[in-house]
Order: sequence, then C-alpha cells, then structure tokens
Amino acid sequence: MSVIGYQRVSSYGQNEERQLTDVDVDEMFTDKASGKDTNRPQLSAAIRYARKGDVFVVHSMDRLARNIVDLRGIVEELNTKGVAVRFVKESLTFTGEDSAMNNLLLNMLGAVAEFERSLIKERQREGIAIAKTKGKYKGRKPSLSQQQVQEVKALKESGMAIAEIARRYNVSRPSIYRALD
Repeated sequence: MSVIGYQRVSSYGQNEERQLTDVDVDEMFTDKASGKDTNRPQLSAAIRYARKGDVFVVHSMDRLARNIVDLRGIVEELNTKGVAVRFVKESLTFTGEDSAMNNLLLNMLGAVAEFERSLIKERQREGIAIAKTKGKYKGRKPSLSQQQVQEVKALKESGMAIAEIARRYNVSRPSIYRALD
C-alpha cells in the first residue's frame, strides 16, 4: 500500500507548502494549474500511478476539483481502481463503499467548492466591468509584439509550419493564427 499525495495551487506565484504538511506520503504529485477542470498533468499522472490498496491524500476537496461533477468523477475513478481517497481538512475518506452520510458530505462540500469558484468568477467580472468604465482595464497584453507579428507573417510566407513558429516564439498555435489574421 502506498500513500499518494496530491497538491494543487492555481498559479506559479502560489506556494503549495501549506498542503499535506503533516502527512507522510510515499509519492507526491503537484500541479500549478486552475482547478476549473481535470486537465492537469500531475493529477493524471497520480491517478495512473495509483494501485489497488493505495490511499490518495489531498489537503481539501477544493484542491482536487472546483465542481461537483469533476470531484465525484475523480473520486469514483480512484475508488473503482480500489484506491481510497482521503481529504485531510474535511477528515473524510471515500472507498467506494461509503455510507449515505459520506456521499451526502461529498456532494455538499463539493457543491460549496463549486459555489466558491462561481463567486470568484462573479467578483472578477464585476471588477473588470468597473475597471472598464473607468478606462483602467485594457485586457491582457498581446503574446506577440507588433514586430514579432511581422516576423511571424514573414516566417509563414517562407513556408515554416505553424507549430514551429509557435515553438520559436514560445506561444500557442492559436496565438500564431491570431497574429496571422
């Protein structure tokens, strides 16, 4: 039996050190990504790593998922593999053979995490709207400067592949397509 730790912070500027400080883990997986969906490389790696009899430990439910569908899906996927999921902050463990009360708590606390995310997004939208009316919000800075956009167009005309141009400028392919439009 292995104890697998999973940590998540939303951005590279944040620190995951407060998570799982008192838990002895055999293997730790850490994502620096939003919890808005399950498309996180270290989460996928942790789930692949988990084996029957292991315990998957997370600091709190909102570190694993920010919506009830994703939370339930991850817990069920791990439970189906025979892996128990333990949330330290909530003092709850899910094995797949849980009581009605445990399932209720998973749904309720998962719904709270989803509600928190909705509030954050709502406040963000309100703040942006206010900043726009004051002329202080200009949006995100472009990925490429005007000079780089001209270079991108020249490289594309010379026959270079979009993926290669994106790698050269360390941006996504959609950024290159936007620059070409």
